Amino acid sequence: MNEIARPAAGAPVWAASPVMVQYHEIKEAHPGCLLFFRMGDFYELFFDDAVAAAQALDIALTKRGRHEGADIPMCGVPVHTAEAYLARLIRAGFKVAICDQIEDPAEARRRGVKGPVRRAVIRVVTAGTLTEEGLLDARRHNYLAGLAAAGGEIGLAWLDLSTGSFAAAPTSEAGLGGDLARLSPGEILLPERMLTRPKLYELFAEWKPALTPLPDARFESEGARRRLENFYGVGALDGFGNFGRAELAAAGALVDYVELTQLDRPPHLEPPRRVVPGSVMQIDAATRRNLELVMSLAGERKGSLIATIDRTVTAVGGRLLLEHLAAPLTEPTAITARLDAVQFFVDCPKARAAVRERLRRCPDIERALTRLSLGRGGPRDLAALGQSLGETRSLQEMLAEPGLVSLPERLGEARRGLGEHRVLVERLGRALAGELPLFVRDGGFIAAGYSEELDEWKSLRDESRRMIAALQGRYAQETGISALKIRHNNVIGYYIEVSANHVGKLGSEFIHRQTMAGAQRYTTTELAELESKIASAAERALALELRLWEDLIAEVIARRTEIATAAAALAAKLPSLACHTMRVKEWKGDVVFLHEVGPGTADRSYGIHVAKLAGLPKSVTVRAEEVLGVLEKGEQGGALARLADDLPLFSAARRRTEPLPKESAAEALLRETRPDELTPRDALDLVYRLKALLAD
Repeated sequence: MNEIARPAAGAPVWAASPVMVQYHEIKEAHPGCLLFFRMGDFYELFFDDAVAAAQALDIALTKRGRHEGADIPMCGVPVHTAEAYLARLIRAGFKVAICDQIEDPAEARRRGVKGPVRRAVIRVVTAGTLTEEGLLDARRHNYLAGLAAAGGEIGLAWLDLSTGSFAAAPTSEAGLGGDLARLSPGEILLPERMLTRPKLYELFAEWKPALTPLPDARFESEGARRRLENFYGVGALDGFGNFGRAELAAAGALVDYVELTQLDRPPHLEPPRRVVPGSVMQIDAATRRNLELVMSLAGERKGSLIATIDRTVTAVGGRLLLEHLAAPLTEPTAITARLDAVQFFVDCPKARAAVRERLRRCPDIERALTRLSLGRGGPRDLAALGQSLGETRSLQEMLAEPGLVSLPERLGEARRGLGEHRVLVERLGRALAGELPLFVRDGGFIAAGYSEELDEWKSLRDESRRMIAALQGRYAQETGISALKIRHNNVIGYYIEVSANHVGKLGSEFIHRQTMAGAQRYTTTELAELESKIASAAERALALELRLWEDLIAEVIARRTEIATAAAALAAKLPSLACHTMRVKEWKGDVVFLHEVGPGTADRSYGIHVAKLAGLPKSVTVRAEEVLGVLEKGEQGGALARLADDLPLFSAARRRTEPLPKESAAEALLRETRPDELTPRDALDLVYRLKALLAD
């Protein structure tokens, strides 16, 4: 991550303006981040933040006032387009603290206390905590990963804040590279002490742009357990899974980090699920890269296996397919259940086509739900929610048709998970207008007829505007100035504008407001009174719309669990899947992979050829060919048993059945020791105890 320099601690800010004093206080609390400091319609950046941002964004670097005898560098971005600039800064490796005005300037004036408008950081944006649609790839997860060590083990946890998914698993120094390659996290949290592990130097060098080292204390396993229990409101975590201490330490650090960065509203995360070791195939990073599963060797999705086979029609389904491809199952029961669901749609083409057509109408409600829960969603997110939930009933009916064969277990679970949402869908249908704005603050998203009071205020507002147009026509007729216009801006409100050569035609009721180049601006008592009515009606209409919005969001959040379950059920339907194979050509005894995927299955196993391409030792592939030859001949009994006995894996298993030597007292003491809990004095005492035991 890019680190941002900040003004020296203890700088004499007493000489600065009140706004700059406020800026320094907030900046000091968020080191290492660019500070987006809200000033009116812009986010401003100052000092080294401004220099770094201007260079990264290729925008003008200006100056504002002086500090310690030097000009203060400054740059800024408009609030309404900030998301695009945020995306570029995050891609460049920066973290950004969003400091907003938490009171209206009018409120500040009413307080009667001299000083700047109240401001506070409402959120810290990092690569692993993105939720905005424009900052994310719709068809892949954006994981925030955490690493921790405890009890001689390493734990790995990962979550996607944009969907609420959360998982953890044990890992190792040897397997960590493959695990990170599978998840491809946008950001990785780890304790500072882990950076000193020699066996992980090269791996951490590869992932350096994504690393966020944090103090070791944030990864203490007992504190992490309490943090998780408090976050989920439970007395114990046993119901979520049998997590090891290292896994809990990693998961607790993630929850802590999410709470520190999402300051405006607490996020919703599903309870962590434990990925059992060995339940998914371990593929090392080099093999994964050469297989081009999710990314080609050119670093693009285009040309990869996922790009070739992905025919899902929803973003949620696309993410699930990518997850399945990146982590192939190893347990036969789970594999069979997944294949049964696929076979159902292969055998029922009409059902497959009908389900696909319905799924096309389902927007990404997983991420829409998260944005709404965090207070970052807009009217279109709410409409997407209603639209997708409205399709659940039709999907349930399709999967319950009498002519269909009985549903496989996974599809039966998905059908039940779709749930019943008729009440919420009906309410959203009545509440939301046909044409929706992008932001809640713009208003105009509540449909006519939903609120009688709102309709009255809107009518008054719109009628007043028509009265402005009528007043302009009357003034133009009375003065004989056909070019007379009544306009509006945010500084002086409504005004009458005439060109300078028509000023003499105006009567005494026209009160001068401004002189412009070639024009004069006026007002009248009648216009001022009408403006007051318009402002009042517009303000009251918007305020009421915002209250109605909060009511709708409250109902969505109250039903969040059922909605999330429905989203998962929609993702579980992947009716476009079918068996495909890689096209190959045999030439001079070797197999050439043609980088072409076609329908059907392979005529035989090509695993050994893949192993050769992956660089496995020749002795291994030669031995594998011998075993494969016996297996392909269908030989049973003694020959096959002898082959099994000769395999190192099975001979090792046989050796492990021999009785183990009795554990010594020193070994028992070491086994019971928890290294991450030892103080320096405890460690010294342990050395002396071990030395004494060896002397006995």
